[in-house]
Amino acid sequence: MKAINTLRMGGVDVLPLVEGGKGISVSNGVSAGAWAAAGGAGTVSIVNADSYDENGQPVPQVYKGRTRRERHEELVQYAIAGGIAQARIAHEVAGGRGRIHANILWEMGSAERVITGVLEGASGLIHGLTCGAGMPYRLADIAVRFGVHYYPIVSSARAFNALWKRSYSKAADLLGGVVYEDPWRAGGHNGLSNTEDPLNPEDPYPRVLALRQTMRSFGLHDTPIIMAGGVWWLEEWQDWIDNPELGPIVFQFGTRPLLTRESPIPQAWKKRLMTLKKGDVHLNRFSPTGFYSSAVNNSFLQDLKARSERQVAFSTEPLGALTVPYGVGARKRQVFLAADDLAHVQEWERQGFVEAMRTPDSTLIFVTPDSAREILADQADCMGCLSECRFSNWSQRAPDYSTGHKADPRSFCIQKTLQAAAHASGPDQDKIMDNTLMFGGTNAWRFAADPFYSNGFVPTVGQLVERILTGR
Repeated sequence: MKAINTLRMGGVDVLPLVEGGKGISVSNGVSAGAWAAAGGAGTVSIVNADSYDENGQPVPQVYKGRTRRERHEELVQYAIAGGIAQARIAHEVAGGRGRIHANILWEMGSAERVITGVLEGASGLIHGLTCGAGMPYRLADIAVRFGVHYYPIVSSARAFNALWKRSYSKAADLLGGVVYEDPWRAGGHNGLSNTEDPLNPEDPYPRVLALRQTMRSFGLHDTPIIMAGGVWWLEEWQDWIDNPELGPIVFQFGTRPLLTRESPIPQAWKKRLMTLKKGDVHLNRFSPTGFYSSAVNNSFLQDLKARSERQVAFSTEPLGALTVPYGVGARKRQVFLAADDLAHVQEWERQGFVEAMRTPDSTLIFVTPDSAREILADQADCMGCLSECRFSNWSQRAPDYSTGHKADPRSFCIQKTLQAAAHASGPDQDKIMDNTLMFGGTNAWRFAADPFYSNGFVPTVGQLVERILTGR
């Protein structure tokens, strides 16, 4: 394997290895600090990170506000407190080595307020801002205000071109690097466009080369590109290392740091990672953000898929093939279905899926009474964790604070399930993990196939970085 040399990033020389940010308490100060201490760039997530009480115990994120707007304000304060706490821990663990980055989801509710609050409260502790899931035009303005480098996440040269021309050209000196997040291979939310086929992954090399060519047209010859998604053994990326055509390349690892001793995820999650097989991680479009996301195909995802499959079109009056009357809800309010669909509905009802719920697309889905109650409760308890949420119809835009669309019961409360995944404990944690969203990159199956993890070995972050540097 080629030697991995340090590279200039964020004003200092570091190993070209970045820990990918994972929200809701997964990329925390301990894991990020350890990655930085090993010589790379560690990443704390400030998407609803944990804060701690005077005894060092995580503060439960309990919402007492009666309205969504009141709960949203509580969420912002939790996020700021958690981000500051994790930045301080990362700084201490790193011991002055490497770099500490903070990751934010641009489509997170009040993202700018959270970033600003964390940078004010953790002054000098964060060296770079990484941001994706949307088009973060104002990221450069925030970086300039606080004198930190910024690392936008894009999935195409076209996206970076738009960001540069609208905003980033005014803060070129603080552009520490550009993260190319492969929309087919990376874990979490992905930037697939409407013109790209989720079932047909494209080779990342031509896409990254196009990004470099665009960057060079703006004079960004030496600004690193950070390859994110699908990176496991660096031997598989030999042609990328010291490649003059691509220029400086850094590699980001998002999934592999999950299985380290410093990783805060529950033991049930770590155990599940050891058992995954190729194909067990799926792209899906159930996320309330509207983005595709990559997650383990467990009972949680299977339930969402089945929920959408039990779906029929309806009309409030006879229209075309929709002529058969059907009563919805306790009051049996009349709608009209197609004759063939009525037969499906009757079969679902025999199976116990007797509750019909309306979607924004003039369809009905059929769920059990317990599932219907849970969906309605989750929608009512919304705390505005996203800038817009299709599951609850929340929007952070005044004056209505609504998307203007019906809430969509085919989606789910992402805040609830990610908090459950991150904090599962006790004897039922295996069951909890099977019924929550488990984000992961498509290479997660390689934990079970990589001899590094044989006999259940879980490395420290330092051992993982050493392994990455020395090969398989």
